[in-house]
Amino acid sequence: MTSYRQDPVLIALGGAIRRARLACSLSQEELALKAEIDRSHLGRIERGDNNVAILTLARIAQATGITVAKLMEDARL
Repeated sequence: MTSYRQDPVLIALGGAIRRARLACSLSQEELALKAEIDRSHLGRIERGDNNVAILTLARIAQATGITVAKLMEDARL
């Protein structure tokens, strides 16, 4: 557990990532493989438990076929 746990910004971003993943009909494992990150790390990001690095965010966005800007917009950030 990190000091970022339950931060509203991370929860909003995690929700946007989850919605993008589901819109692509991808499981967490499938998205993690495409984004070259660990599945458990992706789960923590989606829950807002981990502060996502920009490179990881870019990989997730690319793997879901959207931009980082769109993810941020969908999270209302």
